[in-house]
Amino acid sequence: MKIICVGRNYTDHISELKNEKPEEPVLFQKPDTSILLKKQPFFIPDFSNDIHYEVEVLVKIKKIGKHIQEKFANKYYDEIGLGIDFTARDLQNKLKEKGLPWEKSKAFDGAAVISDKWLQKEQLPAVDELNFRLEKNEALVQSSSTAHMLWKIDELIAYISSYFTLKIGDIIFTGTPAGVGKVATDDRLTGYLEDQQMFSIKVK
Repeated sequence: MKIICVGRNYTDHISELKNEKPEEPVLFQKPDTSILLKKQPFFIPDFSNDIHYEVEVLVKIKKIGKHIQEKFANKYYDEIGLGIDFTARDLQNKLKEKGLPWEKSKAFDGAAVISDKWLQKEQLPAVDELNFRLEKNEALVQSSSTAHMLWKIDELIAYISSYFTLKIGDIIFTGTPAGVGKVATDDRLTGYLEDQQMFSIKVK
């Protein structure tokens, strides 16, 4: 399986990081070794002093697809999850300044939190109207809806599949809204999708 992430998919997040609004989706990948193991804390790596949380709605692909038309994209997934794209912001900024790839700041071990459970899309509101949020130490830090995405889920699947064959079990991180911020030792991060708790992790 592979993890495909979408960057700069919420206008408010683009503004908070002072990035340019892209003309098409920004894509990058995380290896399976970046997945935080179940019931394990997130350990702040020693190569960064500025690790940020970024909560994102996740989509799990259920069948193989290549060059998927947007009108058929809904047939390629049934399950919706929630996750965190941990980012070493200090390292990412240095890499961006030099025009280098982001992987070292995005794909390190433990950098991908995937929710403990997946929800069937039939049991949820329309996928383009899903509410989600992240709390840090029980304080709200990120809250948004997939309605605010620049590119909706089905658009993303169609676009991604024009470059990469999607396979069963692949996971798409669909982008983060505004409110990203730094984590510290002993923080507790808890994510909710439509008021259902999807994960709760400790930072070490």
